[in-house]
Amino acid sequence: MDNLSEALEKLKLASTDSATDSVESCLDCLLKALAKNNTEASMKIQEMGVLPLLPTLLNPQSSCTPKVANIIAEVAKNEFMRSPCVEAGLIPPLIQLLNSTDQEVLLQTGRALGNICYDSHSLQAQLINMGVIPTLVKLLGIHSHNTALTEMCLIAFGNLAELESSKEQFASTSIAEELVRLFQKQTEHEKKEMIFEVLAPLAENDVIKLQLVEAGLVECLLEVVAQTVDGEREEDIAQLKTASDLMVLLLLGDESMQKLFEGGKGSVFQRVLSWIPSHNHQLQLAGALAIANFARNDGNCIHMVDTGIVQKLLELLDRHVEEGNVTVQHAALSALRNLAIPVVNKSKMLSAGVADVVLKFLQSEMPPVQFKLLGTLRMLIDTQAEAADQLGTNGKLVERLVEWCEAKDHAGVMGESNRLLSALIRHSKSKEVVRTVIQGGGVKHLVTMATSEHMIMQNEALVALGLIAGLDLVAAEKDFVGASLVSVLHKLLSDERSAPEIKYNSMILICAVMGSEPLHKEVQSLAFIDVVSKLRAHENKTVSHQASLTEQRLTAQS
Repeated sequence: MDNLSEALEKLKLASTDSATDSVESCLDCLLKALAKNNTEASMKIQEMGVLPLLPTLLNPQSSCTPKVANIIAEVAKNEFMRSPCVEAGLIPPLIQLLNSTDQEVLLQTGRALGNICYDSHSLQAQLINMGVIPTLVKLLGIHSHNTALTEMCLIAFGNLAELESSKEQFASTSIAEELVRLFQKQTEHEKKEMIFEVLAPLAENDVIKLQLVEAGLVECLLEVVAQTVDGEREEDIAQLKTASDLMVLLLLGDESMQKLFEGGKGSVFQRVLSWIPSHNHQLQLAGALAIANFARNDGNCIHMVDTGIVQKLLELLDRHVEEGNVTVQHAALSALRNLAIPVVNKSKMLSAGVADVVLKFLQSEMPPVQFKLLGTLRMLIDTQAEAADQLGTNGKLVERLVEWCEAKDHAGVMGESNRLLSALIRHSKSKEVVRTVIQGGGVKHLVTMATSEHMIMQNEALVALGLIAGLDLVAAEKDFVGASLVSVLHKLLSDERSAPEIKYNSMILICAVMGSEPLHKEVQSLAFIDVVSKLRAHENKTVSHQASLTEQRLTAQS
């Protein structure tokens, strides 16, 4: 360490008179000391106040510059040295050096900046603001034959791409073309992995998604899939997963997805379809997720249903009733749910037996599968009275829905169960369905649903409760009383925040339950007439008109 102290002292003197030879020998001594014991040498460098001298030594014309940058890179491996490096003003001159043509200078400068800013979002954001991204992308294009420089750029991109603020800058460069070109040249698994690690965060941006598609990334990914699908080595399995996951990610962008769909005739779309019957779970999963992403507009959904995709998904689900791969079940149900959204698809999908296959997963204990199962059935029965009637009289289904309505640990499952219960009644308008729901203990959940914070759910609940009251008030009377329905309606009508539809449907329901003696008594005891008479002055004409009718009814039966 004495040699180091001597070298540091000499460096302080030499840096002032720019004697290159003596500076260079001091720098060599520092690098040796750092190689021997980095932490101890770094502490000594800081103690002796050498860091503030280094900016003047980072001269593009000087032969010492690569060594100075290398010292900074080594020192900045220590977390305790990063702030002192910033305070010594090292970042601006280092960024200037990125314009150098000397490959060693570029490599050491990149390392130094990477180590100083490692794990610091604020420093990385500073680099972005100083325009480092376009410079690095240009470097990658110029020096793609230099392995060390290429790796340095990829590591930098991987760190910077995690920041949202970087995406816009990346999108304005040729990053997509450069990365795809680089990927096409790679044969080693590790190198491909490095590029994948940059592509994944970048592909979260819709503009870059489209650029990657246009640069030919999808063809590269399909090639990786073809090469690794039958591989048993760990690296093959890892590459297959990464490539197929990235493919699905690219389809999350509307423009990139539509470009690859090509009216259902795109070669990429056809290749993805062939993944669904595959024996490889990862490909089945990616294929089903890709279909779910392609099914994000009505035109695509209608085309896919007309070309027989539903059958492929049903066969896939059938294979997983026993095999039970939860991620594949979830993905296939997601695809079916999306495909069921256009009205013209519903009856076709019901005829294809979708509801029957979906019901096979009723015993699943996995909340993600339960959630998608419920959503798929709800989409299928929308406006389909016969299907709603058939499912609504299925005692096992209603029993399971009622059970899931109490799944307080899984708000999504609970909400979807309530919505499906309501939908079965609203779309069937059937007394048999109403009876099945009453017998299954579903009424109290619909009353609770009327108090939801989501207006759409409140409304669905009130309409379903109105149908229950209209179709079988006698059978529902006990449950209505037990669930304090009248009290809930009083709160909804008194609450100024309730939407006009909620007030309207609450009054319709009040009129519907007046035929029951115990409920009628509750209505009278809560002085509904006062609340309703105030609503006659409501700005919404439908609400004020219904308030007048409800008031007349209450007065006549008081």
